[in-house]
This record gives sequence, C-alpha cells and structure tokens, in this order.
Amino acid sequence: MLIVDLLTDLFDDFRNPALLWQALAIAVSIGLGAGASRLAHRYLLAGRAQDTGFRRIGVDSFGRVIGPLMVVGYLALSKVVLLKQHLDIKLLKVAFPIFLSLAAIRLVFYVLRRVFGRRGQLGGAFKTFERIFVFVAWLAVVLYFIGVWDDILAYLDVHTLPIGGKKGTSLATILQAAATVVVMLTVALWAGSAIDERLMHIETMHSSMRVVLARMTRAVLILVAVLLSLQTVGLDLTVLSVFGGALGVGVGLGMQKIASNYVSGFVILLERSLSIGDMITVDKYSGRVSRINSRYTVLQGGDGVETVLPNEMLISSAVQNQSLSSPSVRAATRVTVAHGSDLAVVMPLLAAQVVGVERVLETPAPAVAITRFAPDGYELEIGCWVADAQNGTGGVVNEINRRIYDLIASGQVRLGYPHVDSTLLDAHIALVVSRIVQPDVNSA
Repeated sequence: MLIVDLLTDLFDDFRNPALLWQALAIAVSIGLGAGASRLAHRYLLAGRAQDTGFRRIGVDSFGRVIGPLMVVGYLALSKVVLLKQHLDIKLLKVAFPIFLSLAAIRLVFYVLRRVFGRRGQLGGAFKTFERIFVFVAWLAVVLYFIGVWDDILAYLDVHTLPIGGKKGTSLATILQAAATVVVMLTVALWAGSAIDERLMHIETMHSSMRVVLARMTRAVLILVAVLLSLQTVGLDLTVLSVFGGALGVGVGLGMQKIASNYVSGFVILLERSLSIGDMITVDKYSGRVSRINSRYTVLQGGDGVETVLPNEMLISSAVQNQSLSSPSVRAATRVTVAHGSDLAVVMPLLAAQVVGVERVLETPAPAVAITRFAPDGYELEIGCWVADAQNGTGGVVNEINRRIYDLIASGQVRLGYPHVDSTLLDAHIALVVSRIVQPDVNSA
C-alpha cells in the first residue's frame, strides 16, 4: 500500500542527508506560508474594521486560504530544486498532498462563504456542513495514503443503479455527475456574487439598473452552469424540451401569481419607477424601499417594521413616491392662534423658527400661510422643504413644534381656544324660570 511504501522508504533513508534537506524545506515552506498569510491577512483587513457582512466574510475567508496555498507553492518549488540536485523527495511526496488537500478545503469554503454569507452571519447549518465536509475530505486523503482509494473507485465503477438504460448507471458516474453539477453551480453562484458586489459599488449607475444587471447575470450564469454540467455528464439536452413544456403548463395553470410577480419585478427595475431608498406609500403601507427582489419588494416603515410587498401589487396599484424625480419633500405643521393676534407679527415669527433646523432647505424658503378662519382662531400652516425624503420628516416637524412651543410658553404667540356663546343658554334659563314662577303668581 502507498502509505506503507512511503514509510518504509522514509525509514530506509532516515540517515540519508536528503531527508534532512526535505525536512528543512518543509519547515521553511510552512514558515514562509504562515508569514505570507499573516502579512496578506493584515493587509487585506487594514482600514476595513468598519466593513461588515458580505465583504468582511470574503476578505477574512480569503486570508485563511493564502497560507496553505503559499505552503503548497513553496513545497512544489522545493521538489524542483531537490530533484535538480538529484536528491530524494519521499518526505515531500507525503507532505505535498496533505497541504494540497488543506488548501483545497479552505479554497472551497472561501467560495462557499462568498456565496452564502449574508449580513455578516453564517448559519449553524452552514458551519455544520463545513465540519462534515472537512471530515470527509481528510478521510479521502487518509484513504489515498493507505492505498484503498483505487479499490473504492473500482467498486463504485462496477456496481450500477437501474438508471438511464438497460445496463444502468454506475455509482462512480452518478457521483461524478453530482460533483460536477455542484461544482459548476457553486462556481456560477460565486461569480454571480462577485459581480453583484462589484455592481453595487458603481455609484454612477442607477441603483435599479445595478439590481437588474446583477439578477440577470446570476440567472444566466446558473443556466450556463446547469447546461454545461448536464452536457459534461453525457445527458442529452433535448430531454429538457419535455421539462420546458411541463414548466409552461405549470406556469399557465398554477403559477400565474408567481410568474406575474417575477415579471413585475423586472418591469419595476427596468423602468426605474422605484429605487432603493425611495419613500413610498402603497395602499395602507408606507416606508422606505430597502430591497427590491425579483418576486417581492421590502418596505421598511418608520417604526422599523418591514413589509414584504409582492411586485405585482406595485404594478397594479397606485404608488405614491416621495422621491421619484427629486429627493426633496415638503414637511408642514399647523397651529391655531387666538383671535385678535397680529398676523403681521406672528407669521414672520413662526417662519423664523424653521430657519436653522437641520435638513431643512433654504430654497424654497420656509413659509407660513393662513389655511382657515376657525371659530377658535386663525389656523396657520408652517411649511418647509426637507432635503432627504428617505430619512422621513418626523424629526424635522418635531424640532419645529418644539420651537413653536417655546414661543407659546414665552407668551409671544397665543393659542386659540373654543368659545361658547351663552346667549341662547341665558334665554333658555330665563324661560324655564318664568314658567316655574308664573303658576305661583296666578295662585296668589
């Protein structure tokens, strides 16, 4: 067996100086790889302490991959150098596949973390899968060293399952097909995630166009990966015509809403009627658009509650967008001042309270208007324009009301109060009294 032969050769050459050179080469390779990994990791994370989520996961995972890759490179270089010196490399033959498998495992999970990392967190299921995969990979390496790998492959190649014809399909072919599909899809998802991340940082491109390109790129990559995988394992692609017909019937009968939502999502993104960050109102829902997906749109309210709206609803219903053509929005508050107040003094005084409030635009200038002559007093509206609609107007209105309250508390502005006309009440009381007193007069 392979491991026995290697160990026998190692014991035979224990006194050979070439063994010391190989041990030194392995030690130097490990040291250089560890140093390069530490430097690269420090360089990648330098100045990125504020990064979270997808970028942080990708950078941190790639930092873990560099070390084993560098060790493998140095070991390969050591093999070349020792072979040129006509020295044995039996020890390097043992060390090389070990570090190569370690590099392969970390490289695989670098890609997977880039694909499945969301919001800076990795689920417990993913971490459990990572442990299982590492165990299986190291088990495969051990089986390779003890020399039973060829026997396992021969066993899988001989035994078949009744799939794909009279002779069936061997287990080795099935495993190869599954591995090919998984690898191709993983690479496609990794490439799609990398392109998605790159597109989201192009500030000169409209946010809706960035989302459309990211979604379409990922869909195309997945489709190409599936077709290439099927063709690689020898599956006739003409059988997909049957699946396509069945899918068309399914969409026509039972998936109308789902298909409509997907089409509506692409329509919204292509026509740019909504963008991430817009403040919108749909039916009874209001808030900021935080995410636009192919099937639904996430609306975050001012209280932090997120509403998932089907995209079809945004197409078929009236949508009030506060920042479609301009990010500015008008904010207003009302106050009723008492009758007899000098409006020539009160109105400029109220307008002056808006000046200097954070986020309020100087142009158009804040203004005060008389909206109604109420029985309680004169109803005035204080209006202004806010620069960023995506942050809401509640904070601005609250600050304006607080300043108006200071004017009321200081007596510079008098509020109007309800007045009750007691004339009719007095007359009614007099009539009742007269009716009560009248019988007594008659009896006298």
